[in-house]
Amino acid sequence: MPKLTHFDKQGRAKMVDISSKKETLREAVVRGSVYMNKSTFKRIMTGRIEKGEVFSVARVAGIMAGKKTSEIIPMCHPLNLSHIEINFFPFEKENRIDIEAKAKIKARTGVEMEAFVAVAVAGLTIYDMCKAIDRGMVISNIRLLKKTGGKSGTYLAKPKAYSA
Repeated sequence: MPKLTHFDKQGRAKMVDISSKKETLREAVVRGSVYMNKSTFKRIMTGRIEKGEVFSVARVAGIMAGKKTSEIIPMCHPLNLSHIEINFFPFEKENRIDIEAKAKIKARTGVEMEAFVAVAVAGLTIYDMCKAIDRGMVISNIRLLKKTGGKSGTYLAKPKAYSA
């Protein structure tokens, strides 16, 4: 088990010193799901949500959130992302929309948290835009699919590693 680096010898939380780490190209891919009832799914897909076009608004919200991750998650380093994108994958049979964020940077630290925050906020935005018609929506299964760069190298998630 790797040593946790966000605590000092006394067990107090600290920001990890990355000043001696080498800059590398780093990328993270995170995916999550929003489950909803059938009528909500159809209204999103046909553009009949009163608050606006759901995917456009959720995409912008996710990108903005990814860029502000260090303001939300304690001890995250402020990063100047070189790229972040959000994509949506609708699955009609399950009344589910998957959200995927890809973040990229050349830096001394990874961009996993930025991708996680982007997916979470995009999912919350979908919920917010549709809550008037479906308060039972579920945001779930947010997980790291891929991480590249840095000393630890590449991580690829195993399919169905955990279930909700």
